[in-house]
Amino acid sequence: MNPLNSTALAPLRAQVERLLGHWRGSPAQRYWRLWLSELHGVLPARWRARMGSGPQIRTLDWPLSLGDAALVGAPTGDGVSSTLSGARHILLLPASTVLIQHLSVPVIATRNLRDVLGFELDKHTPFNATQLYFDAKVVSRDKHQARVVLVAILRERLQAILDECQQQGLVLQAVDVRDAHGTPLGIDLLPAHARPKQRAGNRIDRWLLAISATLLLGCMLLWLDARQTLLDDMQNSVAEQRQQVAQLQRLRSELLNTRGAARYLAQRKLAQPALTQVLADLTDCLGADTWLEQLEVSDSGDVTLSGQSASASDLINRVKGCHSLVDAQFQGIIQPDTDTGKDHFSLRAHLRKEAADAPSA
Repeated sequence: MNPLNSTALAPLRAQVERLLGHWRGSPAQRYWRLWLSELHGVLPARWRARMGSGPQIRTLDWPLSLGDAALVGAPTGDGVSSTLSGARHILLLPASTVLIQHLSVPVIATRNLRDVLGFELDKHTPFNATQLYFDAKVVSRDKHQARVVLVAILRERLQAILDECQQQGLVLQAVDVRDAHGTPLGIDLLPAHARPKQRAGNRIDRWLLAISATLLLGCMLLWLDARQTLLDDMQNSVAEQRQQVAQLQRLRSELLNTRGAARYLAQRKLAQPALTQVLADLTDCLGADTWLEQLEVSDSGDVTLSGQSASASDLINRVKGCHSLVDAQFQGIIQPDTDTGKDHFSLRAHLRKEAADAPSA
């Protein structure tokens, strides 16, 4: 038992039949066959010989005339037919042998046109779907409605035509119908069971289609990979630029802090008198009877001096005359020195900050 004939795969078979119905006779199929013919012509002769001479499709009108029979070549007594009998043929039926109906259906019905018309055959013809072979084609459409041509033929009549063609050695590719003006309608009334098996050329078509789809998918993947690589490079470049900007900001912050500290130190230095100026002021203020044993000036502006003087009690008044010092006070008590006969003292004062603006001595 063929697993493709199971009822579980019936919807799949119906879908495949609908797709093949849309494909047969469509402009895409004609362009595809034209492209294959051109491709077949540029192949080497050895390849063409291995794949066959290419698609050979001939049209014949029904009923068959004597000239058609001679062209096809009826089988001889030993069962051998002429060379043309192996070609594929499209049989064109006259309009008088079929029933042609022009219908107007909703556009949405064209998606499953054969199924829709199969349910409504008894409305448009005197017969039902089990008595007819039919096909339909969309002629034109607008926003809401589509014009469809429905072609139907009795199964017994078409089967008799197919039997006679088989006796003549014809291999039918399709069964089309000429309209009243003699123009083929572009439909196919050939039943599914009577359609010829796919030849090597059709297999090559499928392989070419699969290869084309694979190449297209590969190109898309390569394009996406290139775009992703470019995106990764851009993201890495942006990350590096961010790191450089962050490093630059840190350096700028350190520079600002260093400049601030340098400015602060410069202001502190400018706000305090120079050490040479302090020594010069002390030399003038303390007098010749006083000498210093220790002088200490701190960063905060505190001045500590100690030494000996002949009149230590008068040192506070003398220090007040110094332009560089303020707030002079004794530290501890004044002690006389027995060796020198002078008084030992210790003073503490502050540097005058305004002295930075005064002219230096």
